[in-house]
Amino acid sequence: MSLISDNLKYLRKKTNLTQEQMAQQVGIKRSLLGAYEEGRADPRISNLLKFAEIFNLPVDQLIATDLTMENGASSKVGMASTEEARLKILSITVDKHDRENIELVPYKASAGYLNGYADPEFIEELPKFNLPVLPGNATYRAFEINGDSMLPLRSGTIIIGQYVEQMTDMKNGKTYVCVTRDEGVVYKRVFKYTDRSAVFCFVSDNRKYSSYDVKGTDIMEIWEARAFISMEFPDPANEEGISLKKLADIVLDLQQEVIKLKDR
Repeated sequence: MSLISDNLKYLRKKTNLTQEQMAQQVGIKRSLLGAYEEGRADPRISNLLKFAEIFNLPVDQLIATDLTMENGASSKVGMASTEEARLKILSITVDKHDRENIELVPYKASAGYLNGYADPEFIEELPKFNLPVLPGNATYRAFEINGDSMLPLRSGTIIIGQYVEQMTDMKNGKTYVCVTRDEGVVYKRVFKYTDRSAVFCFVSDNRKYSSYDVKGTDIMEIWEARAFISMEFPDPANEEGISLKKLADIVLDLQQEVIKLKDR
């Protein structure tokens, strides 16, 4: 559907409709129409049928013909590889100022996210927030991790990821939240065996867990970890392995020494 965004924008302007007016006719939010026109989301079949009815065009012409060409010549959609097509499907939400939200995927919703990550209505129902400190030229999503495979980040930590459009943009050793066909939503450190390999090695920071391979064709979405939110502070162990308890004992001993010095 690489032509649908340009076609929708072209036809809307040709009929002198605002985004708000068009959205009302289709029965969707203006922000969702904006996502369609900017290529950040693809319309569902039901909405495609409504667009086709409004513009009095067959659906196949709406999605497979470049209607912006002055001579009216048609241009069939070039199908990208299945792998690339999945990574380019991204539904987002925006606030009242047209700024992209950060949608939060709680752990309990992660199973549903595997099926609904490309569904604008599913994304619309997720909790949302904003972080002004993040660069505004990217799309972000937050995921709650579960388990202890990525210690010192504990279960319940929120990972904020930046959307990665192409697998070739992934860097060895970086941590990513990946939406995978078999494992669901996972947060791992990722390595690629070779530049030409279509297989990735997923590694846990907790060495008690074994690494495993994932085919590129099984990865539906990629988010590079950029920040995290946690209600638990990590144990400040230093290079010599001083635990929080041992650190507390040292502080108490120092306090006792200070008291003794004052009493002399």
